[in-house]
Amino acid sequence: MPIVRQFTGIKKLRQLSLMLVLVLPTFVDAAAELEEPPAAPEPPELPPRVQSGEEMEPDITIIRKGKDTIQEYRRGGKLYMIKVKPQVGPAYYLLDNNGDGRMDVRKNDLDKNSDVNQWLLFEWD
Repeated sequence: MPIVRQFTGIKKLRQLSLMLVLVLPTFVDAAAELEEPPAAPEPPELPPRVQSGEEMEPDITIIRKGKDTIQEYRRGGKLYMIKVKPQVGPAYYLLDNNGDGRMDVRKNDLDKNSDVNQWLLFEWD
């Protein structure tokens, strides 16, 4: 008979250990909830409001030469892009990359996926 009692003791030990494994995480979670959460950081300052009359979008001048259409894009009175739409063929763009007033780059709609990275490494006057 002592063998049967030994098995029942092991069975109770397994049940107790299983209950501890299942119940112990709930006590740990409850203790974690009691801790004070860290303070939230201060929100950043809001940007200034847009003044009435301030230009948000570029000025676009449309020029028609024969059957071609030229659109000049200006921001702050400075020309930064020209779109040329000829009668025959796709439209192309002339871009001022560095703001010096000269149109440096020519792109068309066929060049959409062939951009080449450009970095300014050195600059002098």
